[in-house]
Order: sequence, then C-alpha cells, then structure tokens
Amino acid sequence: MTRDLETAAQRDTLKRVAIDPVSRVEGHGKVTLLIDDDGHVHEARLHIVEFRGFEAFIEGRPYWEVPVIVQRLCGICPVSHHLAAAKALDAVVGARPITATAEKMRRLMHYGQIMQSHALHFFHLSSPDLLFGFESEVGRRNIVGVAEAYPEVARQGIGLRRYGQQVIEATAGKRIHGTSAVPGGIHKHLARDDRDRLRAEADTMVAWAQEAVHLVRRLHEAAPGLYDVFGRFESPMLSLVRADGAMDLYDGNLRLRGADGGILHDQVPVDRYMDFITEAVKPWSYMKFPYVTEMGPEQGWYKVGPLARVQTCDFIPSPLAEAERVAFLAYSDGKIQHAPLAFHWARMIEMLHAMEVIRDLLDDPDLLSGERMTQGVRGQNGIGVIEAPRGTLFHHYAVNEDDLVSWCNLIVSTTSNNQAMNTAVREVARRYLDGKTLTEGLLNHIEVAIRAFDPCLSCATHALGKMPLVLELCDTHGALLDRRVRQA
Repeated sequence: MTRDLETAAQRDTLKRVAIDPVSRVEGHGKVTLLIDDDGHVHEARLHIVEFRGFEAFIEGRPYWEVPVIVQRLCGICPVSHHLAAAKALDAVVGARPITATAEKMRRLMHYGQIMQSHALHFFHLSSPDLLFGFESEVGRRNIVGVAEAYPEVARQGIGLRRYGQQVIEATAGKRIHGTSAVPGGIHKHLARDDRDRLRAEADTMVAWAQEAVHLVRRLHEAAPGLYDVFGRFESPMLSLVRADGAMDLYDGNLRLRGADGGILHDQVPVDRYMDFITEAVKPWSYMKFPYVTEMGPEQGWYKVGPLARVQTCDFIPSPLAEAERVAFLAYSDGKIQHAPLAFHWARMIEMLHAMEVIRDLLDDPDLLSGERMTQGVRGQNGIGVIEAPRGTLFHHYAVNEDDLVSWCNLIVSTTSNNQAMNTAVREVARRYLDGKTLTEGLLNHIEVAIRAFDPCLSCATHALGKMPLVLELCDTHGALLDRRVRQA
C-alpha cells in the first residue's frame, strides 16, 4: 500500500479505479487503485481474475499423458510445461539420466522456446512503450506502429520469433503443443532437412539477437533517469545455476542471491524445493505468493526470470552473451540492477545466449541419431524444474501403483514474481500517479511495469482453499441489479 488503510469504513470513502484488463500480457488480470478526493493513491493491487485448476484435474490421469496435457496451461510457453513435466516423470520411469540424444533434443527445443518467447514479448508487446513513450498515442502502441516507424526492428523481431518457432516445430512436432518429450526421453530425432534449414539462418539470427541487445542498451543509456528508477524496489533473486555457477536454462540447482548481491543459498537441490519455498495465499487473487520459508513472507519473496538469471549466475557459457552480461553489470558498476525495465535488457541477453546454443547444437550428430529412450527402477514421485522464459518453473507429481497421477503441485514462474509485480505496481502508482489527474497514459505506466515481468497470468492461476466469489447481475443496459459476495 502507498498509504495504510485502517478500517473498512475508510476504504468505502475512496474511489476505485480499475485497469481491466491489463493489456499486452498473456492471460487475464486487472489492477485496482483506491484513490481519495485529492487524487492520492491509498492502495494499488494486481488481481488475477481467472482460475484454472490444473493441479486438481491432472489427478487421476495416466502419467504418460501429463507432458501433453499440461501444455494447455498456456499457448505462449507450452514447451516449458511440456519439458518440466517430462523431466519430473523421468524419475517415475527411472530414467535418470536420460540419453545424450534425448537431452540434446530437449535442450534444442527449450532454447527455441526461450528465443521465440523473448522475441514475442519484447518486440510485439513491450517495444511500443519503449520506442514511442508510455504516454504516446494509444493507437500507435502496437507492433503495427513499430513496423511503420521502425521497419527493420520489426522485421528482425518477427524473424527471430519465427525462427524460434521453427526450432520448436522441428523438435516437438508442432509449433504449439508438441508431443516429442515423453517420460524417459524423446520420441523423435531431428530430421536432417530441418537441421540444414535451421543451420542456414543461424548466423543471421545470432547477429539479429545481438542487435536487439544493443537496442535495449541504447535505450537505457539514453534515459537512465527513467530506466534505472522506474518502479524500482529491491528483493532477493532466485534461479537455477549449473554446478560451476554458469547459467543453465534447462537444468541445475537453486541459487538465491540477496538484494545486495550476496549469495544466501547455493546449489540447493531442486528435490528439496518444498523445504525451501512456501506458497502463501491472499483473498483477492487466484495467484499464490511464494517465499523462502526461513525468511518468512515479509522478507522472503523474490524475483525470478531474466533479470534474476543474468545476475544470479557467475557467467553465461556462450561468448557473445557473456560479453553482453559483463557490459550489463558494468552499466551499474557491478551493483545489482533491480529496476523492472532492466528485465528487457536481460531478456535480450538471454535471447542471444539461446541463439548461440541453438547454432552450436545444430552441429551435434547426436540430434540425428542415437538412443532416444531409457528406463530404470520405477519411482513414485518426480520433480522437474526448468528455467522457463519467465523464470523458474516447478512441476511435481506423485504416481500410484496404477500409473495414475495421485497428486500434483506446480509453482509457475509468474507465481514467484507475484509479490514483485504487486510491489512494482505500488511503486509506480506512488511515484507517477499519486495526486495526479489520471489519464490513459498515466495508467499505462502501471501496465508497463507489469509487462516488464512478461507475466503469463494463465499459467499462474490456481488457488488453495476457499477463494472469494463476487456475482453481479446487470440489466441489458449494464446497470447493476443485484450483487452477492462470498468471502474467503
């Protein structure tokens, strides 16, 4: 809150302003502001208003169906759920480790997903705000406007996303909701024609990805008074890292870096995540609020995603992206960058890294041949953790003796950023909206802060216990006839 509200009576005296829906994000959400007669903001909240109970209705399904079913959480990042589920269920079939061919095919698919998702978010959804300004003409703030004013930027952005989708299609069978990752491995090799086609464009895509990094860097350097302070707040950061501290978007252990840059926890095995993280609930959102258990809900919430990963790792294991990471750190004199708009710079560095990995993997003969499946001693529980485009993604399943899923828990990337997004909304409301006459452009500042996190609100929505319900009956003119409220 920007100002404490002591009683319900005080709330009833305030005006309510809603941004509904939040635009240019995946899924449905809204922001509510409580404002007094002088325009002072007393409360600002991000509400997730859709509910999708995947954790419940996945129960009772045969475990081998799960990697395909859970993709329906999202049409933007289905590969991430596909692979996280497959990784979790590898343990159920005793496939630890999977074969070299299976892991390399999965990695190629995953880095294609990272690339296409990052390109989609930056060029299609966020670049209009950054290139035209937060209060620019609303009809211009879209990819069509970018294409008219910056045709080469739009051309490269669309091309980068298209290439990432082609990588997914070649490895998963389809661009959306593929089927190739299965418990124990992968069910197809990479076709030689697909390999050759992707290889032919790889160097161009690397160059375009590097140009995207430089574009965002120039924006920061041209307006540090905006990019370095907009919605800024400090918090710990969480991601997977490799055993040597390198960035690894497919596998690794957990590292938690404090707001000041110190490492608080390192190489935490992902199988211990339930001891490490607690998920809290609040009555006004269908999205939970995770925090590091030992730190408590007030101090233990954290950020995930590109801004976290670029700063939690010790290095990026691809030369061009590592050089850009070093420049990113030098920009802030080695201090942790906490401003939400820095997510975009980090996101483009990751897109460059993903493209470098794809280019190098395409020369690996294991993609074209080799054992695709393995199995071992059957297990009853499996945990799969992966770095999805939006951050660390947890899938956890229990499977009974009848091969049916008996329990499921998901901590989706956007869920981990829930408190961070709410904090950014409050910071922006306090700095830019408080005491002002609200305009569409000013309200767009709040949406810009949310979009910086690239939230996938569809993925992140589920609930624990009895959630509040509001039912409104309106006539054909929209006038409210009746209203019923069930409290949590």
